[in-house]
Amino acid sequence: MARSEQDLLSTEIVNRGIESSGPNAGSLTFSVRVRRRLPDFLQSVNLKYVKLGYHYLINHAIYLATIPVLLLVFGAEVGSLSREELWKKLWDDARYDLATVLGFFGVFVLTLSVYFMSRPRSVYLIDFACYRPPGELKVTKEQFIEKARKSGKFDEASVEFQRRIIQSSGIGDETYIPKAVMTDENCVTMKQGRLEASMVMFGALDELFEKTRVRPKDVGILVVNCSIFNPTPSLSAMLINHYKMRGNILSYNLGGMGCSAGIIAVDLARDMLQANPNNYAVVVSTEMVAYNWYPGKDRSMLIPNCYFRMGCSAVLLSNRRRDYHRAKYRLEHIVRTHKGADDRSFRCIYQEEDEQGFRGLKVSKDLVEIGGEALKTNITTLGPLVLPFSEQLFFFATLIWRHLFGGGGLQTSAKKPYIPDYKLAFEHFCVHAASKTVLDELQKNLELSDNNMEASRMTLHRFGNTSSSSIWYELAYLEAKERVKRGDRVWQISFGSGFKCNSVVWQSMRSVRKPTSRNPWLDCIDRYPLPSN
Repeated sequence: MARSEQDLLSTEIVNRGIESSGPNAGSLTFSVRVRRRLPDFLQSVNLKYVKLGYHYLINHAIYLATIPVLLLVFGAEVGSLSREELWKKLWDDARYDLATVLGFFGVFVLTLSVYFMSRPRSVYLIDFACYRPPGELKVTKEQFIEKARKSGKFDEASVEFQRRIIQSSGIGDETYIPKAVMTDENCVTMKQGRLEASMVMFGALDELFEKTRVRPKDVGILVVNCSIFNPTPSLSAMLINHYKMRGNILSYNLGGMGCSAGIIAVDLARDMLQANPNNYAVVVSTEMVAYNWYPGKDRSMLIPNCYFRMGCSAVLLSNRRRDYHRAKYRLEHIVRTHKGADDRSFRCIYQEEDEQGFRGLKVSKDLVEIGGEALKTNITTLGPLVLPFSEQLFFFATLIWRHLFGGGGLQTSAKKPYIPDYKLAFEHFCVHAASKTVLDELQKNLELSDNNMEASRMTLHRFGNTSSSSIWYELAYLEAKERVKRGDRVWQISFGSGFKCNSVVWQSMRSVRKPTSRNPWLDCIDRYPLPSN
């Protein structure tokens, strides 16, 4: 087997128990399963997801299809007449022709009215904010390991395991963790959870309201997502109480939905804005590090300790037409993929207690493979919505050729379909900064350049995995570098427990200048990108 193929495979030895009968009775039996680390996107493309993408694309096109038909019919009738005959029809037989003309324009106006009435309202992103914790919570990798050892929560084997993971994680020496996690006290308490929640959420929202000059009472829709920490009253209620928001606000609190919940929250806010015109919506995405801290010995549960760091984002959305001129981005597409029907995907990231009774997130060894399958489904559905026509044409031609002749003599030349170049559809990529391994695999399979992955890698290095808010730290990085120009399209993609993979596409309404304040990258942007990365 070639080395390149071996790199994509993982071997798992599974204990199948003790043989109950036969010549091997009383002996342990094992099975060996060899799996790909990430599915090869070039080997299989499911047509149903391609069709699903086109279903999204033509959802409202039926109305527009009527217009060219009417124009064709009317033009054919008029075009067959000379100027004298047309004049005679219009004026000498006015009753007949006037009724025809009025009938045509009536259908034309009705078609346009139905189309524009059924067309979704534009949703604008006015601005967003990413919270940067205070400097005293900053921790280097070595400090992390030393504090973990001194906290007394881990044995030496667990400390050494975390050291190996964090050294190859892609995380730098300036990430933030709560003080409580590195002390001997129990940090998995409601008190510590609320303290961290108030710090990061209030910090992000204070910045957002200051940047947009929108009053909290002007917000009509509030969506908060936090996967692990879900107190009563909810986090959304905490914000309403703190900012004294209005009594008829539509508030929602999403829990247990993993790192991809930020895009789900934006999707929910969009739907609510479609049903409630002339409104503002705020989306808050975060995760509580202290409440998710695992002090046990199970190595699959120790992995989240090494990656997750403090962070929070707050996004202001609007459907008001007068916000068109001050908006930064317009929402173009959201595509959501859920693989929860599959048992392996469902249990890929699973919260449970270990043998000692400590609660934590158990991360499966199949995570990269399962995540890749969800990603493949998601981008296959997204393709028809965003790719240039030429790319779609090449894709379909080679796909049809493969399905027609793949089993015959042309199998060798046609076994791989043409994979569209997503770099032609987007100027900027914000891939969820989960880990260095995940980013490496995605870059290789999507054939993205180092420049395309820069925002994700630098975010992972500077802030760590901030869960659902990481894609906003990446967009803040692009803005701080002054790379977002008018008309650019930004692809944010995230994945998380369930297993889910979600995409959102934004179009820039104006060129974004380098911020002079209130950007988490301002104090360090000149040091990035790092040469070694």
